Amino acid sequence: MLLKIFSHGVLMKGFKTLVSAGDAVSIVLNNIDINLESEYVGLQDSLGRHVSEDIFAQYDVPPFDRSAVDGFALRSTDVISASYNNPVELRVVGKIYAGSDVRKIPKLREGEAVKIFTGAPIPEGADAVVMIEQAREVGDKVYINRPVAPLQNISRRGEDLRRGDLILRRGDKIRPWHIGILASQNIVKIPVYRKIRIGVLSTGSELVEPGEEIDFESGKIINSSKPMLMALIRDEGCEPIDLGTVPDDIEIIRNKILENIDKVDMMITTGGSSVGEQDLVAESIKTIDGHKILFHGVRIRPGRPAGLAIVREKPVFMFSGFPVAALVEFQLFIHPLIKKIYRAKEDPKPLVRARLTRRIANPPNTRSFVRVRVFEKDNKLYAEPLAITGSGILSTLVKGNGILIINEDLEGYDEDQEVEIELINYIFREQDLQ
Repeated sequence: MLLKIFSHGVLMKGFKTLVSAGDAVSIVLNNIDINLESEYVGLQDSLGRHVSEDIFAQYDVPPFDRSAVDGFALRSTDVISASYNNPVELRVVGKIYAGSDVRKIPKLREGEAVKIFTGAPIPEGADAVVMIEQAREVGDKVYINRPVAPLQNISRRGEDLRRGDLILRRGDKIRPWHIGILASQNIVKIPVYRKIRIGVLSTGSELVEPGEEIDFESGKIINSSKPMLMALIRDEGCEPIDLGTVPDDIEIIRNKILENIDKVDMMITTGGSSVGEQDLVAESIKTIDGHKILFHGVRIRPGRPAGLAIVREKPVFMFSGFPVAALVEFQLFIHPLIKKIYRAKEDPKPLVRARLTRRIANPPNTRSFVRVRVFEKDNKLYAEPLAITGSGILSTLVKGNGILIINEDLEGYDEDQEVEIELINYIFREQDLQ
């Protein structure tokens, strides 16, 4: 594994200077590149993995001319004059089933036909197939009552794939239909990039892990950000590594980072990323020799405390402890970085246009990610903003089904203004909201 770190990062102190969302993304993508090793996995284990090299067809598909229907293989010139009133009589000389050995099928001669079934190889000498509904079989004779064109009802060899055709490009994510086409080529060992290992470390003396006993009156809360981030990492085709949860202590946070940094390709810390007295991740990193803080504080809402540091040539992302903010930070920074490392193309996003049910204001020079609920009413789409502030309100992602991005150059949107929404769930009907 090779990590390239470039030298044009920006050192920030607190949030006195905030970088724009676009500049922060550029810093991430321009400063980090991980060259992953390739490995081979079995066909059924390759789903969701990214191929590490171009894959080409090894065989023609279909591998021979074959019948596309049940019927009779024949010479088209024999039935040029066929009609319902004057059917052409041909002698049936055999039957061919799917799976028949092509080498054992005799050559068809003038005035002959072969009964053939879908997928069966076309015998030499035949150049068309008449559908069984357009023929009448009597004993060893068949009567054809309409002409056919050359190659009619025949799937030609290689019409689906030709040997040498590109099946998958390097970086492509293997989908279920790719499994089928790879199987058709008898390719059962697939070259893929090994999974990116991303560690997640939670900080916060108030956190309790899911499943543990909790006394809410003691001020403790359940850690929801780390399980969500672990799921996001897994959903991106990477390997999440749980690095645990540590209290708000500079020395403990520092030691935990150093203990695990060599085990992962990158690390995400949650909590302790703003400039509050108990937010100590950045201060912990500053005690590590050779560290670089490329940025700390981004003009986004939610997610303003986001930061990126380099520790022992590994990227360490400092994310908010609030789940919605952490989700926004992940989608903004980690998602495009994963695409870059896997050499993958961006998936198309489901976008709709809808009218806002109320006005939304946007702070100056800030990119806002607003959770909305898109619903259909009277054959029109509307978007109801669920929360403008509140980076910890995870329920808005459950109650809502879309994200409205307001760019830095906008003061907001007016009520009834049509906006573009990125869907994260199905569109609600008006009755669903009652």
